[in-house]
Amino acid sequence: MRGLAFTLAKRLLIIIPVMAAVVTLVFLLIHIVPGDPVRQLVGENATEEQYQAVKAELGLNKPLITQYTDYWQGLLRGDWGTNPITKEPVLKRISARYPATIALALAAMLLAIAISIPLGVTAATHRGSAIDSASTLLALLGISLPGFALGPLLMLIFSVELGLTPVSGAGSPAHLILPALTLGAAMSAILTRIVRSSVLEELNEDYVRTARAKGLPERTVIYKHVLKNGLIPVVTVIGLQFGVLLAGAIITERVFSWPGVGSLLIDSISERDYKLTQGCILVIAATYVLVNTMTDLLYRFLDPRIKVD
Repeated sequence: MRGLAFTLAKRLLIIIPVMAAVVTLVFLLIHIVPGDPVRQLVGENATEEQYQAVKAELGLNKPLITQYTDYWQGLLRGDWGTNPITKEPVLKRISARYPATIALALAAMLLAIAISIPLGVTAATHRGSAIDSASTLLALLGISLPGFALGPLLMLIFSVELGLTPVSGAGSPAHLILPALTLGAAMSAILTRIVRSSVLEELNEDYVRTARAKGLPERTVIYKHVLKNGLIPVVTVIGLQFGVLLAGAIITERVFSWPGVGSLLIDSISERDYKLTQGCILVIAATYVLVNTMTDLLYRFLDPRIKVD
């Protein structure tokens, strides 16, 4: 128990400099990207007085180091800025959309796991068979089809032609099916190949022959022993792919009009609201860092011999 607490403390200490770097990069985003965000916001027809007033309101008339300090202070006290036109707080808009993005990412991840584990195990235990070839083909299709192409295709088949699911929007579990399937397709394809390779490697171990010699059912050998020992590379990929899910959600949310942070990010760019853009990117990056930290800690439960440094 003490070892787990020590590991957790170390991981939390590592998060601090990582998040500091993320915040710094997000802050510099507005200064690195070409163009004047204030001019884009007020428009070309605005007077110089209007331009200077909005610039002062956004704090962009201050020295860079002062802006950086103010940005940190605002984040720590929960003030992420406000829209200069609508006066709506950035954190309020993001908080309203964040649960929808997490729900979509988790649904896509669970769907990918539910598809990939049985398919990967079946392909490994039937190596060289038609099932193995079919799983390889499905994996290639899942990786090859981008979300902006797969989404409308699924929408056309299941919503327009068959009428089984809503076309877009949110409000019920049925609205989540097609976005989650679109977002999780590529992940399920990758996980299927990882599960297959991991199971094939474990099947050659001595403990498998021992378990079979004891007369254990093949299903018990595969799912209780082989799969458990082969989960570590799968967990690694899941943790890394969660960040890909968050990035892919930007397009998927737009395709299905899903009210998440991804579609809000696109709206913020269209509205030229750079503070909202910064906030959306910061939330997505912070979520990715936290998920990868939890993935590292999960290793310890899967194999206590692993030390998370």
